[in-house]
Amino acid sequence: MYLMNFLMYLGVTIPLMIFSLMLFLFTTPYKEFKILADGDDLDNPRKVSSAKAVAFDLGGKVLGTAILLSSAIYHSIGLWDMIIWTLTGTISLIIVYWLFELLTPSLRIRHEIPNGNVAVGFFSFCLSVSTGILMASLISY
Repeated sequence: MYLMNFLMYLGVTIPLMIFSLMLFLFTTPYKEFKILADGDDLDNPRKVSSAKAVAFDLGGKVLGTAILLSSAIYHSIGLWDMIIWTLTGTISLIIVYWLFELLTPSLRIRHEIPNGNVAVGFFSFCLSVSTGILMASLISY
């Protein structure tokens, strides 16, 4: 019984994480995995910085989603409840990214991160993790 529940939740959780990651990749105008792959060119500091900024940005979204998902697993009354909470949290993370873009017009996040502004990437990481924590705390009955 417990093993079946574990396997059911695992079978839903992994695709949810992948789906959330795909949504994040779809909503940004730059190609995260290409920038990450190009980041090993140590002769080009700009590519290295771009990869670091993207890694922070995308890593924060993945970590924020994992925090949210762990709370959804713990507090949900069933699989559908967990799925709904996870999708709600993923949409919240995307909204926070675009609010960050909208509220900081002098930064133009969609240009700063792929151009190697590591500080902006790290701040985006912090926003995503914070949003994940806040969304996780809101999931309770």
